[in-house]
Parts: sequence; structure tokens; C-alpha cells
Amino acid sequence: MTKRSFSAKGVRATECLGLIHTDVCGPMSIQARVGYEYFITFIDDYSRFGYVYLMRHKSDAFDMFKAFKSEVENYLEKHIKILRSDRGGEYLSGEFQQYLIDNGIVYRVHLNKMG
Repeated sequence: MTKRSFSAKGVRATECLGLIHTDVCGPMSIQARVGYEYFITFIDDYSRFGYVYLMRHKSDAFDMFKAFKSEVENYLEKHIKILRSDRGGEYLSGEFQQYLIDNGIVYRVHLNKMG
């Protein structure tokens, strides 16, 4: 029996909003003038188009996701299917998870942190 090599390629989305990658970065060493210390990114796996939202606190991630979801779903007339993130606590709250369930969005976690 031969051993198969592990492929580093993951499954790619086949349409816009099929898979959204998200991450929170911060606190930054230099604050923006109005007190933003963090930012959150949303990257569409299919188009590779990205959005960045500034945040004052990590806990703003849920509100930023709702704003992003509303904007892209209205513009593209499609729905987000999968949201993928690291194991950041900002994505693991009961309220965030219930929102994903209520909106038919599957939540996936990266198995390892890149970088």
C-alpha cells in the first residue's frame, strides 16, 4: 500500500459568497485619530475581493460582520454560505453563532494558524 501525499490545496468556492475568510487584527501600536485599534477583514474566496472595517474593540466584530453581510448580500443578490475564521473568541460567542445558524451560514474554523 502506498501512502498518498497531503495536498496543501484546500477546497475553493465555486461562486461569490460561497466561502468568506475573516480575521481580526490588533491592537495596533498606533491608533487612528478616532480611536480605532483593530480591523477586521472579509475576503471572498471565489473573487478574492476583500473588505476591511476599522474597529475600536475586538467585540465589534459581530456588528461589523452584520454590516458586511448586509452590504454584500444586497449588492450581489446572493447569500453567504460559509464563514471561515481562526479560533478567535470574537467569532465564538453564542450570539454570533446563533446569528449564523439563523441565517443559514455554516461556520468553519481554520485547523492551523498561517503566518
